[in-house]
Amino acid sequence: MGIKDYIRERFFPHLWCPGCGHGTVLNCLLRALEAMGVSKNDIVMVSGIGCSSRISGYVDVHTLHTIHGRALAFATGVKLSRPELNLIVPMGDGDALAIGGNHFIHAARRNIDITTIIMNNRTYGMTGGQYSPLSGYGTSATTAPYTNIDQGFDIMELSRAAGATFVARTTTYHVQQLMDFIKKAFQHKGFSVLEVLSQCPTYFGRKNYLGSAVDMMNAFKTQTTPIGSKAKEENPDLIERGIFVQKQLPEYCSEYDKIIKKAKERRA
Repeated sequence: MGIKDYIRERFFPHLWCPGCGHGTVLNCLLRALEAMGVSKNDIVMVSGIGCSSRISGYVDVHTLHTIHGRALAFATGVKLSRPELNLIVPMGDGDALAIGGNHFIHAARRNIDITTIIMNNRTYGMTGGQYSPLSGYGTSATTAPYTNIDQGFDIMELSRAAGATFVARTTTYHVQQLMDFIKKAFQHKGFSVLEVLSQCPTYFGRKNYLGSAVDMMNAFKTQTTPIGSKAKEENPDLIERGIFVQKQLPEYCSEYDKIIKKAKERRA
């Protein structure tokens, strides 16, 4: 299958703002699916509400566009009923870690075989640039004109603590790594979390004087570093990129099948 086979061309041009990083995530996702040769009939993409959730409208696979914060709850239901299908859940700040935070930690705890892509642009971009759980202390937003005093989540640490068995981070600048991590997350048997630092020049960038989309992408280059690098020792403020967790634990649907088998044997 070619890359165009995974696209709903009738919905283009997309609705994202000029310079938004989410288009790069879409591009890398499509190229990763093409490289893996996955049948689109075997993929279900479930999304909630937000800029990131618009991705489900552009990908020609089975899609389910749900309510804000509940994408993982719906995806869990789909996976349990049709465990042979591949579930992808694109999420933003709110869907993943605000209204959807409880669903996120329990999906990770269960280790259900779902691939979660969190596009971290540090703002609620679709509804006007409010601060989010990922904005970080000292940042400005439409709802924090005198700066935000909330500490931000570290998605890698939260995912690791909640029990996710594949946890990785990269940026929209590092497109080759992004495609590679999407493939690894998709092929992993268990709950996969891929955080993608994605620029929002329209709201977060403008409110925090970060310059253009190009400037924000250059910051992803200069302000991140591979896990365990010497640069991190010299500058602790650098954000690490790479695979933080990759391990095998019993997958939820497989374990649930065992429960069903035990129940049937007992009844027999």
